Amino acid sequence: MIASVRGRVAVIAPEGAVVEVGGIGVLVHCTPGTLAALRVGEEARLATSLVVREDSLTLFGFGTDDERSVFEMLQTANGVGPKVALAMLAVHTPNALRIAVASADVKALTRVPGVGPKGAQRIIVDLKDRLGTPEEAVNAALDGAVAVPPWRDQVHSGLVGLGYSARDADEAVSAVAVQADAEVAQGRAPQVAVLLKAALRMLSVR
Repeated sequence: MIASVRGRVAVIAPEGAVVEVGGIGVLVHCTPGTLAALRVGEEARLATSLVVREDSLTLFGFGTDDERSVFEMLQTANGVGPKVALAMLAVHTPNALRIAVASADVKALTRVPGVGPKGAQRIIVDLKDRLGTPEEAVNAALDGAVAVPPWRDQVHSGLVGLGYSARDADEAVSAVAVQADAEVAQGRAPQVAVLLKAALRMLSVR
């Protein structure tokens, strides 16, 4: 198992980054939040999880060991593969997922693309008491609080990390705000990856 990679960040794209390790460029699939913390040309360390399939070897990277552990645990739930697990961590922090599972918050889990009500129920049943229930998460669950990362900061940081100026990033974030507001109006959480792609499209045609 490849537990982590460390090296210079060569490329950052909307869905992953290329990290140079020992002269080899390693493609690592990451959440927008993890990508936002990376900078091209700078050294980075990512906790990683290697998913092996008959026709592929796919490496997923995370900013913390806890994210990696939660990613792997999520895949033990019925119907959750690596793409859905990564999407869950793109929408919720590890502790937010612990809160959602501990409090059986189906609505929070269905904010994740690809997770419907039945899937959320299965995740809650399969992972109850397995994701961990830190005291602060349990207290937050009792208060009905579920943390959702602010999409504006993540999209803005992602654009700056891709080389755009802060001013361009501000304009792009403002441009996609209408799309994000429409998602909220329909009861859905804005998807950072989708908004980041929309912002990149807007900047590319300027």
